[in-house]
Amino acid sequence: MSQLHDRPRVLVVDDNATLVENLTEILEEAGYAVRGHGTCAEALHGAREQGFDVALVDLRLPDGDGTALAPQLKEVAPDGEVVLLTGFATLESAVAAVRAGACAYLVKPCATQELLVTVEQAMRQVRLHGEKRELSRRAQMAEKLAAVGTMTAGLSHEIRNPLNAAALQLTVLERRLQRLPAATQPPLLEPLQLVRDEIRRLDHILEDFLQFARPREFQPHPVEVATVLTKVLDLLEGEAERRHIALERDLQPVPRVAGDEERLRQVVMNLALNALDAVGRGGTVRVSCQVEEPASGEVAIYVDDSGPGIAPELRDRIFEPFFTTKAQGSGLGLSIVHAIVVQHGGSITIEDAPGGGARFALRLPAAR
Repeated sequence: MSQLHDRPRVLVVDDNATLVENLTEILEEAGYAVRGHGTCAEALHGAREQGFDVALVDLRLPDGDGTALAPQLKEVAPDGEVVLLTGFATLESAVAAVRAGACAYLVKPCATQELLVTVEQAMRQVRLHGEKRELSRRAQMAEKLAAVGTMTAGLSHEIRNPLNAAALQLTVLERRLQRLPAATQPPLLEPLQLVRDEIRRLDHILEDFLQFARPREFQPHPVEVATVLTKVLDLLEGEAERRHIALERDLQPVPRVAGDEERLRQVVMNLALNALDAVGRGGTVRVSCQVEEPASGEVAIYVDDSGPGIAPELRDRIFEPFFTTKAQGSGLGLSIVHAIVVQHGGSITIEDAPGGGARFALRLPAAR
């Protein structure tokens, strides 16, 4: 991600070009990314295109009123905050600002310190909105986790026992069919294989539930990242070739990480398989590793694909239990990946791949 996108975004809406220029200079020096607009229409278009965190809006604009624009901006960016500007402070204008949903009210010309303090107070509100949303998301996830645990405890044996029995009977039936003349076997064995594949799929789903609800005890050991990635990529080369997908690797020297090698292989395998599913024939999947932060020794593992990417509105939900964009599956694969990464003291994010498509960025602390 670029440094520009990491900076808080401020929208300045005023038809006084000189004022917009002055405010932009002050705010950019304070570390904000600033965009200026002179009309309501321009401000709304800019907000829809690029969003904002804080909007400084004049009460009087050529094509409308700031008190009418403020709620429209809030509708575009519900977590954003609006500060109204006016050159004529009156009780009526202050009341109008409050009714419009503005978090603050500044009189032009305002002192630099007053401007910066007001914008920072608005940013605190923005961050608070984000924290509340994250707490709500975590609460929902905790409820789903509890539901999974309760359900798994009661149903695991009830489901696995008949699955095992069915798989055993299929094996017996297959042996009996193989005693028939060779010419009669294919049409009989084909549906048998389909049933076996479906039983295997159900068993994998059940295994996901069990692993998610009852994670194994974690005992970290120094793990060579390149070894983990090499084992996964070697296993997937045949599958990638069968799908006519280029599977690339760029394994730079990195420190060892403290973790569980088997679980880290599971993480990378899951991400790589998802990437293969995301690209079509002739696509590319690239797995790489590098030192992310030289000072801390943090290790980054990237899984990039040339697929259509992941829509921004889905990125916050992609690691939720049971959330999936696939027609089949438990919706637990990426939730398990997230849980394992957190268990290792790391983080995983979804970004845009450098060449287009999606990038899953896994960051792990180096072993000490």
